[in-house]
Amino acid sequence: MAIVMERPQRPLYALALRVAAVAAFGTMFMIIKYAGESGVSVPEIMFWRQAACLPVIVLWMALTRQLHEFGTKRIGSHAARAMVGMTSMALTFTATVLLPLAESTVLSFASPLFAVVLAAFFFKDKVGPWRWSAVLLGFAGVVVVAQPGGEPVSHLGIALMLTGALLVAVINYLIRDLAKSESSVTIVFWFSLFGTLLMAPLMPFYMTGHTLFGWLTVIALGVTGAIGQLLMTASLRHGSVASVIVVDYTQLIWATGYGWLVWDKLPTQALWFGAPLIIAAGAIIAFREQVLARKRRREVSIQQVND
Repeated sequence: MAIVMERPQRPLYALALRVAAVAAFGTMFMIIKYAGESGVSVPEIMFWRQAACLPVIVLWMALTRQLHEFGTKRIGSHAARAMVGMTSMALTFTATVLLPLAESTVLSFASPLFAVVLAAFFFKDKVGPWRWSAVLLGFAGVVVVAQPGGEPVSHLGIALMLTGALLVAVINYLIRDLAKSESSVTIVFWFSLFGTLLMAPLMPFYMTGHTLFGWLTVIALGVTGAIGQLLMTASLRHGSVASVIVVDYTQLIWATGYGWLVWDKLPTQALWFGAPLIIAAGAIIAFREQVLARKRRREVSIQQVND
């Protein structure tokens, strides 16, 4: 059986890629919310998010002479990643339309919390008091943002976004596994192709006519999504999930700015209290993951020397 070797890590480069990916995705979610409130259905948004992505990816592959990267021996893994990814996309896109942009963004930050739970119960990792405390702190922040008994907020939107965040944690591990043998463009290409094929049968029921500005809007969904997807996948290729996921919190800056510029709406008081708890929890988790990763590398090095 062939052994798949880990690629060399470039943590600072991975962080830079992730920051750029977050900027692209922040813009994409603003467009999604605008399109949804303008009458474009979520299934159609999902279709254009993937279909408009494909030409961008193919053009990029042609310009960088990577057309040979279409080939893959892991079609089943790509299909599984696409199924989970499209389910997460349906949940998060619907929640983005239902919730204020800043609130939906903060709730999406629960993904690292779910990643710890998955690591403990499914991957059988040993999770210590630091990370469990961070999980409790983060979910306390989620409760604050959800404002039980406070200002009216879509509880359906909250439930959908949190479920989507759980699936994002799963997706990060799936991409990390794929990136051991597949290039970034290969992963993004197959995700976009599978996603387009999955949504195409729904278009006769959900697709609507568009003005020129409407077409530019749905095309922009795909372009910003493609850029964000390529950059995010590349960040996981050059750095670990724990080391790059912490910069996802910069998306709150984009969400707050777009919420103010496009909808003239600033975050609620509850969000300002809850967001720091969720962000602090994610930062603690990322820091502990880095510490544990360094410890494991030292132990492997010592073992190799002794052998």
